[in-house]
Amino acid sequence: MNAYKNIKAVAFAAALLHSASAQSDDHPKDYTPDFAAVPFAFSSDSLGFAVGAAGLIKSAGQPQASLLGVGVITDKNSWITFLSANNYVLAQDSRWLFGADLYAADFNQADYYVGDGTLNDSSQDDAIIADGQETQYRLTARYILPFGAGESEGFMAAIKPVRTLTGSSPWTSGISSLEFRPFYQSREFTDSTASDIGFEEPTSVWGLETRFDWDNRNNTRNPTDGSRSQFSVTYSPGDSDSPEWWKWELSQSWFWDLGAFKDLIDQQVFAFNVYTGDTPSWNNTQNINGKDEFNRPPEYAGTRLGGLYRLRSFQGGRYVDRSALSYSMEYRVLPDWQPLGEWPVFDWYDVPWWQWVAFADIGRVADEYNLVELHKDMKWSAGGAIRFQVEGVVVRTEIAWGSEDNMFRVMINQPF
Repeated sequence: MNAYKNIKAVAFAAALLHSASAQSDDHPKDYTPDFAAVPFAFSSDSLGFAVGAAGLIKSAGQPQASLLGVGVITDKNSWITFLSANNYVLAQDSRWLFGADLYAADFNQADYYVGDGTLNDSSQDDAIIADGQETQYRLTARYILPFGAGESEGFMAAIKPVRTLTGSSPWTSGISSLEFRPFYQSREFTDSTASDIGFEEPTSVWGLETRFDWDNRNNTRNPTDGSRSQFSVTYSPGDSDSPEWWKWELSQSWFWDLGAFKDLIDQQVFAFNVYTGDTPSWNNTQNINGKDEFNRPPEYAGTRLGGLYRLRSFQGGRYVDRSALSYSMEYRVLPDWQPLGEWPVFDWYDVPWWQWVAFADIGRVADEYNLVELHKDMKWSAGGAIRFQVEGVVVRTEIAWGSEDNMFRVMINQPF
């Protein structure tokens, strides 16, 4: 197991996935910011000895807002930083929520898959080892649409963790929102490893992701009923050195409550997610500096599988191509036995539940959007997880095995 790949995903995901689940359940007029920090250390063959810290400020300037920072440094001169601001408003009766994510990292002698090494028929041996610098900056502006649960409550409807389902359409139930996410992203190899194999791509890209989200779950932290639908379109206008491109992505999740089982299990839930995406501009071309270039995103911004959500036994971005399709299934159990409140360290916090999970993922990428092709030679992952809620935040620890590799990760929030 490559511990480097785990930590790289963990540090980024812990910040990137921070959301309204870390906020207070109520909305007091008088509030006091609440600060918490957690130092950590680890050692791996790739990174060497590393130390870091994560800090969270709830009610950071506004009662519903928060700030999260993560930093890691290693004795091999690699480092990771992340800062996230969430759920800021211009007025308390507004329907807009604003935020920002700022990520930067420098990795020395890391595993990367590039070019043909990201295709569905590639192998683990196609990895290259390179020094890479990565950044991702993103602003978010989310508008809560005035129907369903958002009709009368404005932005407050979106940050409440527990909801009552009142129907099966966006007009009658759930939270519907439209989110605008301008971004800048870059990846640059600072040694010659990638160029030695003839790999070239734009080192930076910018654009706008527009996302529609209908969240009809009964609980954002531990849903037992309902569904969530997300559809996004990402467009990059390109520049003088890179072509324009666009892609679309769809993620659909459902949750079914299977009930309790005698005195052993308090809750059983079956959760299912399907994800698919395509890059319709893939085979178009435009002239860039006298050369015809395909209208395709760089691999770090393309349609990808592997990582925190899909094909979890593979590292993030292991597979990249024009289109992708994946399925994820989870069986989630809340056992009646819950001793965490009595364990050292855990007894410092409010830990109302823990959850045992078995999961499986299948998926593949392809060079055309063809559902028949996308269901052939699919890659797979399977594993188990233990998740628990700590002070309103869902922490998940999981291990996944697959046809190529295995991964152990610790991060926050449910995968879907």
